[in-house]
Amino acid sequence: MHRRSGIVIMGRLIGLVRPLLAVMAAAVVTGVAGYLCATFLTVAAAAGVLAALKQEAPGRILAALAVMAVLRGVFRYVEQQCNHYIAFKLLAIIRHKVFAALRSLCPAKLEGRDRGDLISLITSDIELLEVFYAHTISPIAIAALTCLIMTGFLGSIHPLCGLLALAGYGTVGVALPLWNSRRGAAAGMAYRQEFGEMNSFILDSLRGMKETMQYGQEAERLDELQRGSEALARRQERLKELEGDSSAAAGVCITVFSFGMLFLTLWLSLGHAEGFGLPQVVLASTAMMSSFGPVTALSSLSNNLTQTLACGERVLAILEEKPQVEEVSGQPETDFSGAACGQVDFSYGNEQILKDVSLTVPENQILGIHGRSGSGKSTLLKLMMRFWDVSDGQVSISGRDIRQINTSDLRKMEGFVTQETVLFHDSIANNIAIGKPGASREEIIAAAKKAAIHSFIETLPQGYDTPVAELGDSLSGGERQRIGIARAFLHEARFLLLDECTANLDSLNEGQILKSLAEEKEKRTVVLVSHRRSTLNIADQVFEMSGGRVS
Repeated sequence: MHRRSGIVIMGRLIGLVRPLLAVMAAAVVTGVAGYLCATFLTVAAAAGVLAALKQEAPGRILAALAVMAVLRGVFRYVEQQCNHYIAFKLLAIIRHKVFAALRSLCPAKLEGRDRGDLISLITSDIELLEVFYAHTISPIAIAALTCLIMTGFLGSIHPLCGLLALAGYGTVGVALPLWNSRRGAAAGMAYRQEFGEMNSFILDSLRGMKETMQYGQEAERLDELQRGSEALARRQERLKELEGDSSAAAGVCITVFSFGMLFLTLWLSLGHAEGFGLPQVVLASTAMMSSFGPVTALSSLSNNLTQTLACGERVLAILEEKPQVEEVSGQPETDFSGAACGQVDFSYGNEQILKDVSLTVPENQILGIHGRSGSGKSTLLKLMMRFWDVSDGQVSISGRDIRQINTSDLRKMEGFVTQETVLFHDSIANNIAIGKPGASREEIIAAAKKAAIHSFIETLPQGYDTPVAELGDSLSGGERQRIGIARAFLHEARFLLLDECTANLDSLNEGQILKSLAEEKEKRTVVLVSHRRSTLNIADQVFEMSGGRVS
């Protein structure tokens, strides 16, 4: 992954706030007003003490104190409301953007991608961005404006006071956060990556629990989990050390500059500045000591910001990644009237899978492709689905290169069934209805009958409303596969691509499904891939595939 600087990451993340600029402006204005009220509470109190020493009535000062105390609470509440509204609104927007990005990257760019790491990115990484949007953007603007106002106020007492204040604010609010960010950037990214790897390990362990127990690997798996947890804890401990160093450095700097202002004003009061006396010493020193709130917030931000920016970089990397296959739109609508492959070559990286493959798929026929595992049969079907683009040659549908056909048209006219069927945590009826959203129960039942799964579903306690366990674990491989075939029948695609779709079925159920396919031939064109010769008996024409070539 290309590593960006923290400033670049923040700039990209801030760009997402554009639709909510008015709310952000309200947060900044109320935040500045709130900090000024807090600072001048102390200054006004000091002025009240000076007035009392002069035996002057402090009534107006006490009234000002009361007003500022109430306004401080009001402004703080409004600022927090605005910031959290922005944060949670943007988190929803970012999640939608990430899901849209993942959809555009799928399947080519997500093939073999670590699922646990993706889950970590979608959940915890995006969630951590709340720190940035609620507690980083407006605090930076608030600190900058507040410090400028306070520098002007202290500069009005004496220019040297203004310069010292500016140096103090710059050190605590700019230099220290940048120093800490540089020290912690690598540690923050390493922690987030290791956190994602731990998620993957736990997800694999839960899925493979039966196999782990069957082969007596519980102790080994537990040891590996323990080692991973300890490594993650060490990463977190390092981040806490960096946080402690940053807090200590900020505290030292605040103390140094606060006493620096006191000594400077005392020096000025000793005749080095005309008209500079005890009131100026008290007001300038008090204002300086009480005005570090905004920059202290910035300094402490850098502690959490290392992880937040690491999360931001991971999220931005997904949002900015270019899909390997670009979706097509705006082309004339295409109806299916046959397909063909012409001298197709395809490689995964440096490994060539298909070489000079040519075949024709006539409309309303069943074409069979036979071959051993690894011969390139599945890859050929994925090229017909345009999950990948060919390296050379052409795949065409209805005489048009599929790279010139609207993606929506392709998805409408094509149906794809593999030997691995993914089921969602929903009812059986809703799992089948994915093939045709809004399908009636009668249509779902008709598709299930063609897929030879209707009789089995009828035996379940809740029939078609029976919930499917996570990943379909409550069903056998053959039952899951038949639900996948039912989806394809319900989809009513004109071009049906079946990749070992009966591999997990017994001969009786396979025969029923093949019979349904034969009966559907006048409405569908089918490419049937199998390593079993008997499955291909219904095919009008059978191609042999070996070593990435067709004969």
